[in-house]
Amino acid sequence: MLPINPDNPQARLIAKAVDVLKHGGIICYPTDTVYGIGCDIFNQKAVKRLHQLKGQSKQKPFSFMCGDLKNVSTYCAVSNNAYRLMKKNLPGPYTFVLPTMKIVPKIMVTTQKTVGIRVPASPICQMLIEMLGNPIVTTTAGLAHNELPSSAFEVELLFGSQVDEIIDGGEVLPQPSSVISLVGPEPVVLREGKGDTAMFR
Repeated sequence: MLPINPDNPQARLIAKAVDVLKHGGIICYPTDTVYGIGCDIFNQKAVKRLHQLKGQSKQKPFSFMCGDLKNVSTYCAVSNNAYRLMKKNLPGPYTFVLPTMKIVPKIMVTTQKTVGIRVPASPICQMLIEMLGNPIVTTTAGLAHNELPSSAFEVELLFGSQVDEIIDGGEVLPQPSSVISLVGPEPVVLREGKGDTAMFR
C-alpha cells in the first residue's frame, strides 16, 4: 500500500509505482471516476495477466489512459470533429472510442480496429503517465458481481497480493466513465456514466 496525496502527488512515491510498471507489474490507483487497475500498455505479459486477473476475454480489450490530447493523437486517428469534442471535455470522466494507429499493441485493439481512450482529471494518473512515458492500460479495480471499491483498503480486500502495488489516494465514490464512440461522423453514446452526455446527442 502506497499512500499518495491525490491533489499534490509526491513525485518520489509516484516514481516507486512507475518502477513497478516498468518491471511488468500491475498497480491499482484512484482516478476521477473509480479505483482503477492497470499496467504498461507495451508489456504484453502484464496485459495478459490483467485479463486473467479480471476474468476478461482477450476479445474484449481494455481501455488505456493518455496524458493529454497530443498524446492521444499518437495512438489514435483523431478527426477534426473528434478533436473538437475531446478538447471541450478532457481531462474528464469520459472514455472515447477511436480508430487505432498501428503503434497500439494488437491485444489492446478490438476487431473493429478501435480502442478506448481516457484522459482522467486525476493528478495521480497524470503523473503516472508522464513519468512512465507512455499510456497505461486501465480498467475498474473490481470483479464481476462485486460492488466497485471506493477505497484502497477495499481494493486490497479484492486483489491482495495478486497485484504488485496499490496506491492509496483516499476515497473515490465509484461511478464509471461515460463511453462515447467518435468513430463515425457523429458521436454515439455507448454508456451513460459520470460524464454529462448531453452534448454528444
